[in-house]
Amino acid sequence: MRIVVVIPARYGSTRFPGKPLVEVRGASMIRRVAAIGRAAEGVDRVVVATDDERIAEHVRAFGGEAIMTPEHCRNGTERAYAAAQEMGETPDVVINLQGDAILTPPWIVGAVAKTMRENPSLAMATPATRMDAATYERFKTAKAAGDVGGTTVVSRLDGYAMYFSKQLIPFLRNAKTPLPVMQHVGLYAYRFETLAQLVSLPPSPLEEVEGLEQLRALENGIPIKVVETDYRGRSHASIDSPNDVPVVELLIDSEGELAPL
Repeated sequence: MRIVVVIPARYGSTRFPGKPLVEVRGASMIRRVAAIGRAAEGVDRVVVATDDERIAEHVRAFGGEAIMTPEHCRNGTERAYAAAQEMGETPDVVINLQGDAILTPPWIVGAVAKTMRENPSLAMATPATRMDAATYERFKTAKAAGDVGGTTVVSRLDGYAMYFSKQLIPFLRNAKTPLPVMQHVGLYAYRFETLAQLVSLPPSPLEEVEGLEQLRALENGIPIKVVETDYRGRSHASIDSPNDVPVVELLIDSEGELAPL
């Protein structure tokens, strides 16, 4: 079974143009994310999927692999699929690792790869972490203030996702320990056939309302296995604007590098 990490990287971000090439403590964002993919156990290949030659040249300069994809790809899922189609050997599993996932630990990527390798019948898998009380309160406060960042997921007893939401779910009417609240980590593993099916489907109603592409799979009956994992004391953060760069740099300084660059 061939498992490939594909990192979609678009130059023309509206909020942060050229974001993949921005340096964070001496290394570009895309180089850092590629290093995380390479450090993940059970991954056979790491590819950057881009529509910009500047990004492709940069990736090749640090020894990475880049595949050019069409400009008309509407999102990272379509770009990952386009890249998979261009590979000499079609992968069995594609892991879509976001290009700004600069602090996603490689063991989380590896846990998803392991789950897909050990369960050949799985169509899709995605990781989530269980919130502790302090994280829950921070998340709750942020949502009350109108923050749209962060997603939660609820699962069936067998570990398959029931629903993803930008709101805190489930509602905690009765106290329970440990908290039954899972924060979704935004990376996905797909069988190649599942990825092909997803990109052929139109946006679904709940997907459009919540702004969560994974709901397209659920609304069309594609099961998603939720892999419970944790950050092992590491901090979670992403870079959405230039103001986030110094925050992430301070976290790298205090917690150390996640993977060899």
